[in-house]
Amino acid sequence: MNFFDERNFPGYFIISAVLVITGLILWNTSLFSQKLKVDERIKMQVWAQSQRALNSEVLDEYLILSNIINGANTTIPILITDAQGNVMTDLCANLPTNILQDRDSLHAFLTQIQQENDPIILDLKGTTQYLYYGNSSILNKLKYYPIAIALIVFLLIGVIYFFFKTSKVGEQNKLWAGMAKETAHQIGTPLSSLVGWNEILKSENVNPEYLEEIEKDISRLKVITERFSKIGSMPNLTLANINKETKSAYTYLQSRTSKLINFSIEIPERPIYVELNTELYSWTIENLVKNAIDAMRGKGDIHIEVIEETKRVLIQITDTGKGIPKGKFSRIFDPGYTSKTRGWGLGLSLARRIIEEYHQGKIKVLKSELRKGTTFQIALRKYEDAV
Repeated sequence: MNFFDERNFPGYFIISAVLVITGLILWNTSLFSQKLKVDERIKMQVWAQSQRALNSEVLDEYLILSNIINGANTTIPILITDAQGNVMTDLCANLPTNILQDRDSLHAFLTQIQQENDPIILDLKGTTQYLYYGNSSILNKLKYYPIAIALIVFLLIGVIYFFFKTSKVGEQNKLWAGMAKETAHQIGTPLSSLVGWNEILKSENVNPEYLEEIEKDISRLKVITERFSKIGSMPNLTLANINKETKSAYTYLQSRTSKLINFSIEIPERPIYVELNTELYSWTIENLVKNAIDAMRGKGDIHIEVIEETKRVLIQITDTGKGIPKGKFSRIFDPGYTSKTRGWGLGLSLARRIIEEYHQGKIKVLKSELRKGTTFQIALRKYEDAV
């Protein structure tokens, strides 16, 4: 087994993501536990010193206790008020910077921590004081810790879903490409035989019109074989006039389509050059037109228009078919997706592969309205911007 096979990449990525996320969680948990351990150590020191102070009349024991208590709390904000609610500023600790100099800010902060914890009542030599305290920074972090964990888990699930979906689409593309190449290979053998039989028929004084039609079909089969053989490998692109190639595909389709389909075309007079594989481009136009004919159930209007922009050339194919729901604009290009009872759902998938992967262009549903029609758009870079 080859562990460095690119097919294993999604699995490696997911494992790496799990390890990184688990490491981050353990690292943060370790920081929290260390901080809590230090805090508990200080609490035990306070407790031990308080026992010594209670059993001693030496002032030094009380001073040591006071120092430990004051040094122990470095994170919990404390405000002490008298019975009338006046803040005793000299007894406050761990407050935000410069808050004691602003009376309004001080009382706003007091209101905030009053909502966080109940006060501790201090009875000191006949006077009553109230100790208000807020949440420490570590407690605030722990409060949001479950939310952070949940977000990380959802992120991990999203990453896993994305890579499995990407892997599935990649495998489907390889399957379609393999099927296309195998189809080209299977067609090649009988096609060679047909060419031979056609030569024999020429010597048998067969009607030349029959031979001409046979040669047209043989030529067409050669084009189809060439198209299928190019799927799965990067084809050669040559400089071509997009107007001429679009008109050629249009003429071919018009002559071989039912008269119930009304064709129209609109192209600029000036030639527009793009880097193109003409066989695959004509296949794309045919796929889009046949898809439009299916959507119209064999009756309607198809309009093809070539639009020149500053840096791009747009080819738009509009039909008067049943339309496409907006939520399916992108799904119809997925391999295997089809709304027909018969068919493999390869036409639009191959069209996107030809335009976007081989020609570095864009293909999309420009607009569609149910029961009124759809417009597909192909965008290709003009030659001036492609060099």
